[in-house]
Amino acid sequence: MAANVTEAAWPDDGIILYDGVCVLCSGWMRFVLDRDEAGIFRFTPIQSDYGRGLALALRIDPENPDTNAVVWGGKVWRRSDAAIRVVSLLPGWGWVTVLKIVPRPLRDLVYRLIARTRYQVWGRNAVCDMGAQKYRSRVII
Repeated sequence: MAANVTEAAWPDDGIILYDGVCVLCSGWMRFVLDRDEAGIFRFTPIQSDYGRGLALALRIDPENPDTNAVVWGGKVWRRSDAAIRVVSLLPGWGWVTVLKIVPRPLRDLVYRLIARTRYQVWGRNAVCDMGAQKYRSRVII
């Protein structure tokens, strides 16, 4: 299996782990929720008890997360593979799988650069972003 994809050791599927205080990550959550008409994804902020447990199970440092992750189809997807997997499953966005022609090391280099500078460029929320009220049932805390 690819380096960014491993077997899931988590009982739930369709879970996206995100950094709830990161403005960019919160925007990512809202982007997906607004387009996920079938409701196939749920989110958990790494700052929640559930999210922290998931992060620790995936060996992601909850105090300094360097990646988002998605549990999908019994596998855990990380970094650029996670983003491509999630967006490609949204209605009308299947075309993004073409981005897999870009070699993973290059995609992940860009991903890591963005992850490393996300607070400086986009900022931090004062409190964990749980999304709009209409999506609260899809955010696990």
